[in-house]
Amino acid sequence: MGSVGLSFGSPTSGEGFDVSATVDKIVTNLQAVETPWKNQLTTLGAQDTALTSMGTDLSSLATALQTLTDFQGTFSGKEGSSSDNSVLALMNATSAAAAGSHTIVVSQLAKAFSYASTAVNSGDTLSGTLKIGSQTISLSDGTVRDPSSGALIPQNNTLATLASFINAGQYGVQANVVPVGTGQSELTLISTTSGAAGSVTLDASGLSDATTGSSTAGGVSFSRQQKGQDAQFSVDGLPAMSSSSNTVTTAIPGVTMQLLSAPPGNSVQVEITNNNSQVESDINAFVNAYNKVIGDLNTQEANSSSGTAEPLYGNPTVAMLQEQLQQAIGFVQSSGAVTALSQLGITPSTKYDGTLTLNTATLDTMLNSSYQDVMNFFQPSGSYTSFGKNLTTALNNAGSSGPHGAIYLALQQNSAQEKALNQNISNQEELIDAQKKQLTTELNAANFILQEIPQQIEYVNQIYSAITGYNQQR
Repeated sequence: MGSVGLSFGSPTSGEGFDVSATVDKIVTNLQAVETPWKNQLTTLGAQDTALTSMGTDLSSLATALQTLTDFQGTFSGKEGSSSDNSVLALMNATSAAAAGSHTIVVSQLAKAFSYASTAVNSGDTLSGTLKIGSQTISLSDGTVRDPSSGALIPQNNTLATLASFINAGQYGVQANVVPVGTGQSELTLISTTSGAAGSVTLDASGLSDATTGSSTAGGVSFSRQQKGQDAQFSVDGLPAMSSSSNTVTTAIPGVTMQLLSAPPGNSVQVEITNNNSQVESDINAFVNAYNKVIGDLNTQEANSSSGTAEPLYGNPTVAMLQEQLQQAIGFVQSSGAVTALSQLGITPSTKYDGTLTLNTATLDTMLNSSYQDVMNFFQPSGSYTSFGKNLTTALNNAGSSGPHGAIYLALQQNSAQEKALNQNISNQEELIDAQKKQLTTELNAANFILQEIPQQIEYVNQIYSAITGYNQQR
């Protein structure tokens, strides 16, 4: 800490000195002790920024790896194709689907039971009752309610209001009003249960057209338009299978397909293949994410563009992370046809900087010959430690997640130091503030004395003149 010289000017001038400026100089001198603490805070802040960025990239790497290690991730997807999409279309293929070729013959599509009423003038009022299954709808006593408001509908129930009421309830059918001629419509009822099991009993014997006065026999009645049936199909020449829906999930395990038509004797070839293109894309993303982390670490081992050392230069956390990642990447799995990254075409870069390169041709060959082994290389197993599981553990130990992640611990350590340094600065500022108040008081008193000196001298002169008779002013 330096010293501050006080300049009072001429002691007999009575001008005194600038107390505020003098106190500010002394305070600045006292604050010099905070400089190394503030410099250290700046250094720690730069480290925090670098560590946080590194933690973000480690998290991105963990996410890229999880896509490969998750049992519902990229390896679970399958691709499929149909030789005739007018007969059969593939909707979905899960990890349960095995790659292979299948021959499917569709002999019959599933159909739902359907019924239609006789034609009624669109504006006519219906009355009486309609029984669907075991439930009776009464139209003549005002018990029909508006499906949107729940209010009772007056006795002017048309086909449209009846359809709305049916669809708002649980009657096992879907109601629609279909125009069939000038000013006339039919009420169609389609079973909501597809297939042979979707039969619905209807009793319209009590239903009549109140506007025309026609009876059931002469007016409102229902007839079956279509008989419900199950879909019929065979897979690979095996005995015929059936499905109440044309959306079939039981023909090939893990495959959902849609039956669209049943041309006689027409067989469809269905191909189920592994999704190599997506796997290759996700492994490439994993390699890029790994290289990003290695680039972060390499950056901290050099100087910045301005020639100064990077914030984490020489930091033990960087060396520890490099060692952990190198060991995890070099891990050799104890089981399976694929035991090391190099078999997947993932090898060290020619830059010799710790980054990796991917040969997609090598990877594609391995996926075609040993898809399951490639999947086992990444995904955890109960009988051995996979590469994916080992690297996941290493990333958990390296990242920003508490309580054991290396980045997390380094940030926690910095935070503790920053807290202590900020407390030192706060304590010093409190001390300086107290000293500033005391100095201001003392220097104001001294300044007052200096400003009073000319008056004191004049007073002494007057006493001297009175005693000696000598007038010094003259």
